[in-house]
Amino acid sequence: MTTSLLHQVEAHVRHYFDQHARPDLHFHNLTHTEEVVRATDQFARHYQLSETDYLAVMAAAWFHDTGYLVGSPEEHEKRSADLAATFLKSLDQPAALVKQVKHCIRATRMPQSPTNLLEEILCDADLFHLGSTDYNSKQKQLRSEQETLTGTHISGRDWRQQNIDLLKSHPYYTDFAQTLLSQGQANNLNRLLEKRAEKEAVASPDAEASYKTVEPAAAPEFAAGDGRKGKDTKTERGVETMFRTTSTNHLRLSEIADSKANIMISVNSIMVSVLVSILPRRIEENPALMLPTALFLTTSMLTIIFAILATRPNITQGTFSHEDIQQKKGNLLFFGNFHQMSLGEFEWGIQELMKDNSYLYGSMTRDIYYLGLVLAKKYKLLRITYNVFMFGFVTSVLAFLVVFVTSEK
Repeated sequence: MTTSLLHQVEAHVRHYFDQHARPDLHFHNLTHTEEVVRATDQFARHYQLSETDYLAVMAAAWFHDTGYLVGSPEEHEKRSADLAATFLKSLDQPAALVKQVKHCIRATRMPQSPTNLLEEILCDADLFHLGSTDYNSKQKQLRSEQETLTGTHISGRDWRQQNIDLLKSHPYYTDFAQTLLSQGQANNLNRLLEKRAEKEAVASPDAEASYKTVEPAAAPEFAAGDGRKGKDTKTERGVETMFRTTSTNHLRLSEIADSKANIMISVNSIMVSVLVSILPRRIEENPALMLPTALFLTTSMLTIIFAILATRPNITQGTFSHEDIQQKKGNLLFFGNFHQMSLGEFEWGIQELMKDNSYLYGSMTRDIYYLGLVLAKKYKLLRITYNVFMFGFVTSVLAFLVVFVTSEK
């Protein structure tokens, strides 16, 4: 029943977009609707909605922007809700379902005003892009659409400020969206703040100081948005910030280690190729160069070997059993632990992880710990690499000097 009705809804909305095609809708088009539907489905499955609730929120997702096709952006939510109601009534759907769909669509009106879980899910899905990695491209599409519809140019400065204000003030309402998207939203805000600071630095020498006063507020404080009791949001934000900062620092240290190792590999590879191409003829003329050449080549080869060991990846078995996850032993936050699991098993494991804060935070703690162990191994090998290179290089150069000095005598 649900699947059949949703297929009819989808077919109707797709046909409606074809019938009322509007090339000037660069953002609020069928592609955006499909993205909102996918996000809504993801959120709805996470919360294990009943069949009726799932049908309501998914139908609302398909219809939520159809009002753009038959009028101006203003009041498009009301037109979308009316279009959904008309179609559902034509299929003799219950009045309660029609009412749910209309309320979900109307809740997406900015500023959003959801009053229950279904409305929160659709609101979060509609603004999913605020926390996604393709935020920049989405905002370009939206800016182009607004300029086309209004016939007025929007300056980069004004558009940037509008987006900064939205990212600072907009909360995701569901716990799942907060977990999934809040960090991405903070990252997108940080990039806009940095861009604004760069532009201001060109216009004013005092902009740097201005940016420094803004930067600490880069990560927005996301409210729960629904008055849930017994939840210390400040403490949770502090914990999440701690985990996020620690993980980021570990990853940056890992990138630094890999960069240093790559430098050693590149430098020594070049030196080895140069020595191999030049010194054989010199050794024929002066056999005494054999020892310092061998010493230099040995140093370079050992340096390359230890640098490769420092960057060589190590992949684990890549799977966990249901028992491991039920016993809270599996850490699904590292790809090496799940790369051989099926998508269904991984999704189930992630859902179990997100249901239990202690399991989630425990997994994040273990992830940071094992990142630390990997870093310790990397930096130990990297230290050996630099020591071998430093002492071997100095010794080799001294050996060459000795040979040159003695041969001149």
